Amino acid sequence: MGRTMTRGRFHFTSLIATLSAAFSRSGAEAQTSVMDHYPGTDWEQITPEAAGWSAERLTQAQTWSRQIAPSAAVMIVQHGRVVAEWGDTAARVNLRSIRKSLLSALIGIAVAENKIDLHATMAALGIDDNEPSLSDEEKTATVLDLLKARSGVYHPALYESAEMAAERPVRGSHAPGTFWYYNNWDFNTLGTIYERATGDSIFGSFERRIARPIGMQEYRPSDGGYVRGNASIHPAYPIYMSVRDLARFAQLYLHEGRWKGQQIVPADWVRASVRPYSESNDGSGYGYLWWTGFLDLGTTPTVKVPNGTFSARGIAGQYALVIPAYDLVVVHFNWDGRLELTRQAIQRAIGRLLWLILSAAGARDVGPDASLEGAHGIRLSGEHLKEIISGTTLTYYESLRDGPYLMRLQADGTASYRKGRDAVEYDTGSWTVDGDRLCREHAKTPPHKTCVTAVLEGSRIQLFDGNGLMEISAQISRD
Repeated sequence: MGRTMTRGRFHFTSLIATLSAAFSRSGAEAQTSVMDHYPGTDWEQITPEAAGWSAERLTQAQTWSRQIAPSAAVMIVQHGRVVAEWGDTAARVNLRSIRKSLLSALIGIAVAENKIDLHATMAALGIDDNEPSLSDEEKTATVLDLLKARSGVYHPALYESAEMAAERPVRGSHAPGTFWYYNNWDFNTLGTIYERATGDSIFGSFERRIARPIGMQEYRPSDGGYVRGNASIHPAYPIYMSVRDLARFAQLYLHEGRWKGQQIVPADWVRASVRPYSESNDGSGYGYLWWTGFLDLGTTPTVKVPNGTFSARGIAGQYALVIPAYDLVVVHFNWDGRLELTRQAIQRAIGRLLWLILSAAGARDVGPDASLEGAHGIRLSGEHLKEIISGTTLTYYESLRDGPYLMRLQADGTASYRKGRDAVEYDTGSWTVDGDRLCREHAKTPPHKTCVTAVLEGSRIQLFDGNGLMEISAQISRD
């Protein structure tokens, strides 16, 4: 986890050496704090300059966050003190899928108290669903399979996006434990399992077991509720929380479940939860309802994060990022709930924010600048752009699990999109050049129309979205 000097004994001379090393470095280069620091009733503030951060870069980060989400609220915490914050960090906001990481913590406590058996099957627990009910094979899925999003149960679920429903595999297509799919059935059913095992609600239990012990300022059990419907008997459990309260929860996980000498969540559970057991389609890892690493599209840079980085994420830009190597927590909320970007575009936008924040902290290796301002090569425009791309194939996302992706831009203005080693077609459409931008109309994949700026560098072409952020870096070839 990249944390040291927080437990055990060491000699006085070692302490002097540690102190000297820590105070001789500034910002992100100080890999760990000398001692764990926690907020009191309220968070303690420190100026960026005193923390060794660049105030100018932080201003750029704030400007960027306002650009991608005008209602954004952000809190940046290093060594237990707030280096910067903006927006309404006390407003309660729908956490979206971050709710799942909160439940993971409660399940870890219940496992330690022998109330939940990770290897218990759905059959043993009496878990089923409405028609079409679970098959005998689906009922062999364990609690652990659900925590890893590997249940193999592809029953309709509540509170899932249209994209999740469209991507849901066919019932019976994968045996339990064999395939990762971000599955709201797994996550909702875990809520049912927890409440049956403990006899308590998720929201009341979270208040008593976690929120109150770590001093959350806004959270109340009434900030949670259930979403019920005909699709499934297992309700979703959305939770509202403030940025500054979620930052405390992230800080708890940064300290491996400890808070001021009290072990709130078992340390071994925290370590197991933020270890990757699967790789998602965007290159991130997945643990027990936590994400590990960050967006990694192979040839498209976003931000390079240190090993051990993990996060809780929700749709439309809800993020709690934990970077143990820098003793750092970053929470981002888009509190009006609207962010008109695709899932990968949101991740790239948050990646850019994190790139600016880590740059402000003085981190040495955050990856290349993925902005249009930082691009090298020839910016293509007008007829030159049309001449260069007409009749070409763009190959990108080569290292993804379902890659490579191929975009064929025919000379007649039609377009086709294929992916995978077998080059299976997944979309069609058309393309045009509008002024200095390449515009594409998609038949299936939202958004239906996108326009990008193109930069040619050698045999690769880089496409930048309307925010000036690299969307694709592709090898360009002509048949």
